[in-house]
Amino acid sequence: MDEHAFVLERQHFRHLLAALQERGYQTIGPTVREGAIVYDVIESDTDLPVGWGDIQDEGSYQLMQRAEAALFGYTLSPQSWKRFLHPPDVRLWQAHRTDGTFSITPAADEIPRCAFIGVRACELHAIAILDRVFLDGAFVDPIYQRRRAHTFIVAVNCGQASGTCFCASMQTGPAVDSGFDLALTEVIDAERHYFVVNVGTEGGAEVLNALPHREASAEEIAAAAQIVAATAEQMGRSLETANLKATLYNRSEDPLWDEVAERCLTCGNCTLVCPTCFCTTVTDVTDLSGAVAERRRQWDSCFTMEFSYIHGGSVRYTPKARYRQWMTHKLASWIDQFGVSGCVGCGRCITWCPVGIDITDMARRLQTADQPLGEAR
Repeated sequence: MDEHAFVLERQHFRHLLAALQERGYQTIGPTVREGAIVYDVIESDTDLPVGWGDIQDEGSYQLMQRAEAALFGYTLSPQSWKRFLHPPDVRLWQAHRTDGTFSITPAADEIPRCAFIGVRACELHAIAILDRVFLDGAFVDPIYQRRRAHTFIVAVNCGQASGTCFCASMQTGPAVDSGFDLALTEVIDAERHYFVVNVGTEGGAEVLNALPHREASAEEIAAAAQIVAATAEQMGRSLETANLKATLYNRSEDPLWDEVAERCLTCGNCTLVCPTCFCTTVTDVTDLSGAVAERRRQWDSCFTMEFSYIHGGSVRYTPKARYRQWMTHKLASWIDQFGVSGCVGCGRCITWCPVGIDITDMARRLQTADQPLGEAR
């Protein structure tokens, strides 16, 4: 916790949203909808999940009413911020036929300036991974680049871990460390409800200066730090990362892959809720007259049969091959590609798997298997 911090009282939180909106940002944050806490456009603090929390375990998610009126008393939404930076469906271009010729119109969708409210530490790391994938390589994705350039991030330190969280194992949380404009820690005691605020950028300082705030005392900073430290002790899962990459390469033919394949539905839920999975497919569509055609990019998943289709058939035609590909890529070959693990320990893939497959349990069983199957890479 930064020793130079500020305090924003609960009754002044609405001014934060107003200040961002006055600067042209569309404020996006958590809100309760259809039995879950989702990320969507919010207009005021009353749109936040005030007094709501969640209970998550393998294949299980349930909203719960909290005793106190916390704004950020939940752990994670089933969605991730990825959907606003790397949308699930975008038009790449459109073609119009006129007098026997086609004219191509590139996509010119208006990109809103978005302020993300309530971004957790693991999600900040996920955004940093997407930055590495889409911005830092030889080929920059212009859609992601435009959206990322217009983003203001208000992060929130976690005050509670869920049954599927394991960010502490991945060193991605629960404390935010970088990648934010403002970072908040929500503190509720018997007498007060306030936020300890850390500033990450000049833009964040400008917004904070527009709000009623004051310097935080040593006691207030300590209270915020204690909340985050307690959360680190609440992790519902853990993952031993030492030698995990070598284990996954080494045990590619372990019978455990057959065992998990008997349960896996290859539904792709794990890839859809994952904050770092980025695979897409491209489709061409046309109207009935043939006068207008367009090309769209849509999310895809390595769990679909068509994803690995080449001439003659699919390369990974069994559930075993597809689950193994996903897990090995996420925890091993992703490191070879991008220099970092593709997993941030958010636990969404465990919570939202219909049959409760647990990636941390699978890793542990592979790591504790009795006999080696070959030489690690």
